[in-house]
Amino acid sequence: MAAMADAPDLDLVLFGATGFTGALTAEYLAAHAPAGLRWALAGRNLDKLAAVRDRLGPDAGRLELIRADVTDPASLADLARRTKVVITTVGPYLTYGEPLVAACAEAGTDYVDLTGEPEFVDRMYVAHHATAQRTGARIVHACGFDSIPHDLGALHTVQELAAAGPVTVRGVVRAGGTFSGGTFHSALNQFARARQMREASVARRRVEPRPEGRSSRAVGGKPHRDPVLGFWLVPLPTIDPFVVARSGAALASYGPEFRYSHYAGTKTLRYAAGGAVGAGALALASQVRPLRHLLLSRVPQGEGPDERRREKAWFTVDLVGEGDGRTVHTRVSGGDPGYGETAKMLAESALCLAFDDNPPTSGSVTTAQAMGANLITRLRAVGMRFETVD
Repeated sequence: MAAMADAPDLDLVLFGATGFTGALTAEYLAAHAPAGLRWALAGRNLDKLAAVRDRLGPDAGRLELIRADVTDPASLADLARRTKVVITTVGPYLTYGEPLVAACAEAGTDYVDLTGEPEFVDRMYVAHHATAQRTGARIVHACGFDSIPHDLGALHTVQELAAAGPVTVRGVVRAGGTFSGGTFHSALNQFARARQMREASVARRRVEPRPEGRSSRAVGGKPHRDPVLGFWLVPLPTIDPFVVARSGAALASYGPEFRYSHYAGTKTLRYAAGGAVGAGALALASQVRPLRHLLLSRVPQGEGPDERRREKAWFTVDLVGEGDGRTVHTRVSGGDPGYGETAKMLAESALCLAFDDNPPTSGSVTTAQAMGANLITRLRAVGMRFETVD
């Protein structure tokens, strides 16, 4: 009877539904959730949550609204105890994310977010991984465009290559569309915190166990023309290579020595050079506080492009795997990366954790480690493509 009393009465709670990406995630769940899904919307303003619920259609009229605030730990603890999985879109995560991670880790509740902030992910590992392992919670960061296409794409590539010896994979991303204001804010703030990022990474390496008899690393590359893809490549300093390397460390199927490098791809050298210069200029601007604040003010959070623009957006991630003298070219592709597909990936990750027969894991884990083939199957079923290119 005690166990029944403590059982969650909800399958899934979406925290942050009043933001732009949060509202898109709510719309996706309303349209695609399985029959009988017990879910709710949570946030600090019940009136704004009610407005989101009203836009979801008549079938969502009975959705429960839960008041929860990152400044109120008791509200987050109650939220975590009531549900199997929490989705959060409340960022920047370095500013607002830890209280909910802590609550989910303590309650044994699965957690997914769409962060692209390496410092946040490393700090959450150090602070809460051991607790989540003890309680059985799966803390899964980066469940949007950062980093599902790259993480699951690398998993798919390794499986297609099926090499016995060392494996190298390079991922090359190309996209057409507008990234969210939240993504821009997170990226610029991370550029400005290079020292803190290094400190968090070092702290994580001190406590994170390494695989025995195997190695997995993200490796930097240099600008060059790819002989297989025909694109000009520019190294891309995102969270994605770190996530892929952690999957490689966790999963023996990546082989005895796994290396991953990450690039943006362009058709011409001129665009590659322009992209490198632009990224460098943004990194420099982030170091000057008045200039950084000016840039952040020009790209507000919680807003995004209209539906017409989102429908025209697209992305591809080409992955080239090499091992045992063989080369495999795979591709992950889909629609609007910054909004529509991110909402889809985030929602399907939560549904996968709630309902699928996944590998036994706990603690801070990657999408490939926690869900792997099950999540690929789900995403294929809703329009994302994972394919092997001839």
